[in-house]
Amino acid sequence: MDTQLFLAALKQATEAIGVPLTESQAAQCAHFAALVVETNQTLNLTRITEPEAMAVKHFADSLTLLKAVPELKYGARVCDVGTGAGFPGVPLKIVRPDLQLTLVDSLRKRLNFLGDALETLEIPNVTLVHTRAEELKNAKFDLVTARAVAALPKLITWCAPLIKPGGLFVAMKGVELEDDEGTVAKYGLTFIRQVEITLPDTESSRRNLLIWVK
Repeated sequence: MDTQLFLAALKQATEAIGVPLTESQAAQCAHFAALVVETNQTLNLTRITEPEAMAVKHFADSLTLLKAVPELKYGARVCDVGTGAGFPGVPLKIVRPDLQLTLVDSLRKRLNFLGDALETLEIPNVTLVHTRAEELKNAKFDLVTARAVAALPKLITWCAPLIKPGGLFVAMKGVELEDDEGTVAKYGLTFIRQVEITLPDTESSRRNLLIWVK
């Protein structure tokens, strides 16, 4: 991976969304991106592997959550459901190391990769959980998020039970929005806001972050 291309694109993109990084944070992101690209040759982690596209569509996209939820408290317990290659969880942890992060995925190989990557990056205090979100019991988080891993009604069904009272659910979706008031009401969620952010890529991709409180 061309690290300089990645870093230049990352700087532009994170400044554009209002979440500028320190040099150390950017370097950690670049290191993680290189690990993803390397491992992707033998394990299907992502179809996006070009440096500039990764910087915008994986890293800056993940960090839109911090722009959308500025009230996320110090030391908050955060759960990334269906983390896949580690997005948005790992970039969030790089920028907010105070967060108590749990990464949930149903594929053991992906979690093995993430465990090795986090050790290489010397990022501590991340819990890896090999299960489906609907099978995760007795866990209550300040914020639960999922990044376009399923349709909204399914995301709510999986994620809502993991949120503690007063906690937040953030669905990170593309342009399409689904309205499912029945599912929302069933799980005691109250919609508080929608934040739309345009990513600085060639398509000017829009990211909608839908935020509920429990």
